[in-house]
Amino acid sequence: MATINPYQAYQQNSVMTASPQELTLMLYNGSLKFMKLAKKAMAENNFQEKNTNIIKAQNITQELRVTLDPDAEISKNMEQLYEYMYTRLIEANTKNDVAILEEVEGLMVELRDTWKQVMGMVKNG
Repeated sequence: MATINPYQAYQQNSVMTASPQELTLMLYNGSLKFMKLAKKAMAENNFQEKNTNIIKAQNITQELRVTLDPDAEISKNMEQLYEYMYTRLIEANTKNDVAILEEVEGLMVELRDTWKQVMGMVKNG
């Protein structure tokens, strides 16, 4: 009989019941989590762990990019920014460069914080 991890069940339920805005916030936070784990792995010279976590951050960046609304004017700029971040993540991974990873992390923090502000403004309408 399989045991159910309560934390995983909670996480899965959170994703299933989240609004599109909350899902975007979860993507931003997930990307930041994986970049932090990748930096830790870099410091420990754990290349497999670094690679795995940077690829997860890349996948999230791609997901953010493909979910942009093509009709929204800002989407063109956002697409370019996500593409830049994706490319820089590849560079950080291949060059094992923590400075590049921190650059992308800084951009992702700005996007996440801006998204949180927008969500707050919409909620308070």
